[in-house]
Amino acid sequence: MKHKEPIPVTVLTGFLGAGKTTLLNHLLTQKHGYRCAIIINEFGAVSIDNQLVVGADEEILELNNGCLCCRVRGDLIRSLGELFKKQKRFDYVLIETTGLADPGPVAQTFTVPELADKLRLDAIVTVADAKHLEKELGDAPEASAQIAFADVVLLNKTDLVTPSALEHVEARIRRINPLARIHHTLRSQIEPAKIFNLQARGLGPSFTMENVVPVDHAAEAEAHEHEHDHDDDHHDESDAEHGHEEPHHHHHDERVGSICLTDDHPLDLQKTEAWLGELLSTIGPDIYRAKGILNVRGQSKRIVFQGVQMTFEAQPDRLWRAGEPRLNQLVFIGRELDEAQIRAGFANCHADA
Repeated sequence: MKHKEPIPVTVLTGFLGAGKTTLLNHLLTQKHGYRCAIIINEFGAVSIDNQLVVGADEEILELNNGCLCCRVRGDLIRSLGELFKKQKRFDYVLIETTGLADPGPVAQTFTVPELADKLRLDAIVTVADAKHLEKELGDAPEASAQIAFADVVLLNKTDLVTPSALEHVEARIRRINPLARIHHTLRSQIEPAKIFNLQARGLGPSFTMENVVPVDHAAEAEAHEHEHDHDDDHHDESDAEHGHEEPHHHHHDERVGSICLTDDHPLDLQKTEAWLGELLSTIGPDIYRAKGILNVRGQSKRIVFQGVQMTFEAQPDRLWRAGEPRLNQLVFIGRELDEAQIRAGFANCHADA
């Protein structure tokens, strides 16, 4: 079975109970023009989710031996290979992970040689529970990773929170991942065009940094200080003194966050390559995502940069337009990243440094 172009793959992830299976069912009942193969990963030996998925005409494979992580990535590779051996027609793959999955190893799977010419990771879509995400981010590292790796976040169950609480949780998502597109949803209902074939992981002319929203960390910190005021009418003096002990207040896991770099200094290619190589060798596993546009001295084209954990790549994009500011714009998303160190290393890449 030969394909002219690699078949796109969308990974659906999100914490337990966020609405992933509801989203999958919704997508399979919509007219989107794709014939989908489905891979469902369940944690445990008894299969439940596949019994909840509609669309009997779809090709469904199950992985029942744990999370889609490094321990079972081989099983995912074999399962994807089996899809082609079955000789059944499909032109899209949807993978629903368990709520405890780290999307990183799943994303890495599509870089292995035996899959790279057949399949391409199109996007990671994370479903987030608007009511419970704050607590999940504080309690479970998987929740932070799922937000950090996302190309699209469906902020689901928005009817269960107040407008101010919704604004706050969206700001929290932006603080972790300014790259992701955020859509508000009820019962995971969304237009298929906002999920399918986004080419969010691709390089080339379609790449843009326009969706990157700079985060005002000072404002976010202030909002964090006052978030215990949400949904409460009055507090007595004792409550005010112990506001951070309120049951509904959840301390954030600050280990996962984003760093945005922007300047107009042309870069030296050799210095930049050396710096990225150093990042890979020292903190590569802690960089969940990286994305950017580089202005390299002597290059008439933008250089588009992408990274997922231990894989970085860059290639020429379109020509810089006349009058267009030749800016370097980079975003790093990861765990316990040393912002001062990264900024200093980047500054050393300037052609005039």
